[in-house]
Amino acid sequence: MSEVRTVLGDIRPEELGACDAHDHLFLRSPRLPGQELDDVPAARAELAAFRAAGGSAVVQWTPYGMGRRAADLPGLSRATGVRIVCATGLHQAAHYGPELLDGLRGGLAEVFVSELTEGIGTSGVRAGLIKVAGGFHGLDAHARWTMAAAAEAHHATGAPIAVHLELGTGALDVLDLLCGELGVPGHRVILGHLNRSPDPVTHRQAAESGCWLAFDGPSLAHHATDWRMPEAVLALVEGGYGDRVLLGGDTVVAGARSVNGGPGMPYLLRRVRPRLAAAVGAELVDRILTEHPGRAFAVDWA
Repeated sequence: MSEVRTVLGDIRPEELGACDAHDHLFLRSPRLPGQELDDVPAARAELAAFRAAGGSAVVQWTPYGMGRRAADLPGLSRATGVRIVCATGLHQAAHYGPELLDGLRGGLAEVFVSELTEGIGTSGVRAGLIKVAGGFHGLDAHARWTMAAAAEAHHATGAPIAVHLELGTGALDVLDLLCGELGVPGHRVILGHLNRSPDPVTHRQAAESGCWLAFDGPSLAHHATDWRMPEAVLALVEGGYGDRVLLGGDTVVAGARSVNGGPGMPYLLRRVRPRLAAAVGAELVDRILTEHPGRAFAVDWA
């Protein structure tokens, strides 16, 4: 039976509830100096605010080597009542030092499989998805290396592969590699940040693969997110692909948290939900927030 792997154990997909399908409780990167998400009390407060807004689950896409704080996630889940799904995987090379990347050469897929099946470090927390990243309108050698390892880990475990699309671009290149060359079924791939490149032709072509299309990161400055997102989702619905959509918040810096005056996780339910419901109907939005994440992240764990 397919189950979603949370930090407190595997659950049935229907138990997930209203889910923020792409966000971060903890994250560190040399590209974001001084803006780290590394505060446990702040993470707890953000989860509590999300819970108060009606949220039930959060999928943290923070991958290997970027400060996931996996050992803190079970306690946060218990304290707030919010289910948490944790990621393995590897981001773009710019987020790491060369020493870390050199240490992973020749064994990246094994790291992913170990974190999915045995646990992350000594935390005992098992990851529930693999997160990798493309580049701007293309795939460099690093992206191809990480995606090949992700595909190998998928074939060993069944875990879904979530992909950061740089500024929402490169979706079809990612699908050509993962689903074409590497044999990953389309429904096991989640494309993130499609809201940042609101191209209905590309969205429809990507949806034809059977992949999941995530509209995540609402209210980020300089992105055509809030006001273009409803029409982009409506176009997918009218094309017959409304059953492939996911929604997420993608909070990546401390100042974006609701407890620090930003939109944060609650914004997804407080503002995005009614805005999208006005375009495609409340019933579909409810399914996008509950049923769709359960299907996207559920696995017959190998």
